[in-house]
This record gives sequence, C-alpha cells and structure tokens, in this order.
Amino acid sequence: MSTTTNRIVSATRDIAAPAEVIFDLLADPSKHALIDGEETVKGVRDSSPERLSLGAKFGMEMKIVVPYIIGNEVVEFEENRLIAWRHFGHHVWRYELEPIDDGTRVTESFDWSKARFPPFYEWVGYPAKHEEGMAKTLEKLAAAVDSD
Repeated sequence: MSTTTNRIVSATRDIAAPAEVIFDLLADPSKHALIDGEETVKGVRDSSPERLSLGAKFGMEMKIVVPYIIGNEVVEFEENRLIAWRHFGHHVWRYELEPIDDGTRVTESFDWSKARFPPFYEWVGYPAKHEEGMAKTLEKLAAAVDSD
C-alpha cells in the first residue's frame, strides 16, 4: 500500500519478523545496498559506523547514471520503532516500525517537505519514482529478514 500527502510519499508492508530484527538491519548501513529497491545504493563508505544512532553520519556509494558518494545524517531515531536520515538536500528517508500480531508493519517514507527546494523533486518526478522503489525495498527487506 502506498500514499502521497503533503510532500511525503510512503509505502507500507506487513513483515513476518520482529521489529528488533528489522530495525537491526535498517540500522546497519552496510546492509542498505541489499534492500535498496531502486538499486542506486552500491555500498557503504569505510568511515561509516557499524550501527546507526541519532546524529550518526554515514556515507554511501551511489549510482544514478554516474557513480557518486553521498553523506547522510540520522535525524530521527527511536530504537526498534523509527529511523530516518537526510543528506545535503534535506529530504528525509524514514522507516517506521509498528509491532502487529504476526510481525511488524513497516512504513518507508520519502519526505521532501523540508527539502531545500521541494519543487525540484516534483519536477524530476522523484515522488512517483520513489513510490515504486519503496515497494521493492520493502519486498527485499521482508526477504532479507526472512532468510536470517
């Protein structure tokens, strides 16, 4: 299921795994390339921490047409419930975890409401592109925690 409101696009999926297991994967930047549904994340920079926490800075090796490196900072963090980061553009990638009877409801969001220039994201079509990518990410996340 996906939604778009107030410059936030999100996708939600119920995953048959405990929130702690899912959160541990999300808090490990070296695992981000494994679950990236858009396949733009290629790896983590050596200087990145092994586990993310509030204020942690980490670098990712990316590729959208050409390779590049992006620095991120964790701006929201609640153990086993919420983790979000942003980079210089100030848009935010957020994961919210809600325990449910048979696992965890995971919502991934792309929030460009506080971006430096929100109309840019709309002009290049990121909200629609990210909506599809987030559904794939949640599918890969479910598969990754299922195989653990």
